[in-house]
Formats: sequence, structure tokens, C-alpha cells
Amino acid sequence: MFKKILLSIFLSSVYTFAFDYNLKPVKVTNDVWCFLGKLDMPTKENGGFMSNSCYVKADKSYVLIDSGASYGFASQAYEAMSKIEKLPVSTVISTHSHDDHWLGNSFYKEKFNAKILGPSLINKEYNENTITRMHQVLSKEDFKGTKIIPVDDVVNETRTLKIGNKEITIIPTGVKAHTSEDLFVFIPSEKILFSGDVIMNGRVTSNRDGSVIGTLKAIDMIKEKDWNYLVAGHGLDTSKTAINDTVEYFSLLKQRALEAIENDTSGTEITKVVTMDEFKDKPLYGELNSKNVYDAFRELEFYEED
Repeated sequence: MFKKILLSIFLSSVYTFAFDYNLKPVKVTNDVWCFLGKLDMPTKENGGFMSNSCYVKADKSYVLIDSGASYGFASQAYEAMSKIEKLPVSTVISTHSHDDHWLGNSFYKEKFNAKILGPSLINKEYNENTITRMHQVLSKEDFKGTKIIPVDDVVNETRTLKIGNKEITIIPTGVKAHTSEDLFVFIPSEKILFSGDVIMNGRVTSNRDGSVIGTLKAIDMIKEKDWNYLVAGHGLDTSKTAINDTVEYFSLLKQRALEAIENDTSGTEITKVVTMDEFKDKPLYGELNSKNVYDAFRELEFYEED
């Protein structure tokens, strides 16, 4: 009995987190709820909560699309969802390799032994000793319990899963878009598509590992699907207009970068010529826009239209 009490006290200390996310799930469709992140960079002040994490009810279990930035976030998200309906999480789908979207996998693997699907890059780029961006951003207390968990099932071709009463299709973009391996998740019965970070809204996107041309091709793939709701990797808009910011940004970025290159603008001058002023009032413009422009210049400098 004494040992059980000690174990209970120990577990209580392990799973108590200093940061309170104060999470409230947003109902997007009948069977989909999302935790929509801040339109900000990851910081200690927001607990790294700046990406979107969604629960899909599939009859007797939940399927999760992106698990968030830490064990603590995932634990609190599940606690919030349990107030709606307490079901196990059977499956976690990670849309891409950026750590703010999948470090919460450690909670779902530990608590439910959930099956984790995602791109191969997570297994290739990370191991148990990797110091991730979230390691550096979050306090030791807030990062407690977070471990790097490998993907159980790598998705490199379109696949439809039958989980409970849901058919869930995972679609690789097949091109370098936001990263070199991005996945979409489409649920026809809910008419909802989860785009990962190929789409962001309400803020300026980050394209540090991506491609302007690839993103525009991936957007064309999204447009081909019959959806009424779209959950971006970052952003609060889940309606038919959810793709508009990204479409406009990358279309203008491509057009203006190519025009500047045609006018012999150099790499040192490109960010002064291509300023994307339409987006200057959006969050993260100052932090991300200039690098996006410079990276677009490097990508498009010798580009020839297909």
C-alpha cells in the first residue's frame, strides 16, 4: 500500500505542468474539434502553442491530426476533450516533420499506445538525443515528459484508413511544398481537409524548408478535393476562405520575384524590391517575410516555367 501511495505521488509530480494552456476545443464539424494555436512564434509565454491540433471522433476512438508541441500540451488537450467525450486515441497522424506539430505524440503513445503515422522525415531527422526547437523554447518544467517518438507507419503514397465509422485518406503532396514531405488528411464524410503547414491563414507563412512552386502545386491538389472546411497548420479560419491568404501570398511572391529577377535585381537588393506590403499588418510579417522573399529569389533565379 505504501509503495502504491509513493507511486501515485511520483506520477502526480511527473504529470503536473507549470504552464496552463487553458485549452478550449473549437467544434469544426459534427465529429471534429480543434485546438487552434496562437498567431505567433513559439515562446515560453505561449507554451509553444502556435500550431493546430485536431480530434476526429471515429465511433469508439479519436483520431488525432497533429499532436502539438509537447507532452504537457497533449495531456491538457486530451483532458479538455474528455469533458466532451472520454474516448481513447487510437491513431495519430503527423502532417510533417516540424516539431511543433508532433512532439505531443509521446503522450498518446504512452497513454494509449496509439499508432503514429507520418512522413519518413521525422524518423530520418530526429532521434532520442535530438535537441529540437521546442527543447530550446520551453522551460524544463514545461517540456517534462516530452520524448521523441518515431513514426510507426511511414506514409509515402495515398492511403485510406477505415477507423471506426470514418474513412480517412492521407495524401502525400509528392512535391516539396512546406517541407520535402507534406501530408494532407481528407475526411469525405465530414467534407474536411487538414492541410498541415502548406496552408496558413491570419499570419505570414514560414517557408524556411519549402518551395514557392511546390506550395502552389500543392494548393492545386487541395482545390481538387470536395471540402467545405479546411484546417490549416496555423490559423483560425476553417471555412472555404481558409486557403485565401496562402494562395495570394505565394502567387504574388512568385510573380514579383520573377519580375525582379527579369529586371536584374540582385540577391542583396531583392528584399527591398519585393516587400509584399499587402501583408505588412499580418502577424509575423517582420519576422518571416524578408527571408521568404530571399528564399524565393534563390529558388526562382534560374526557374523556367513548365
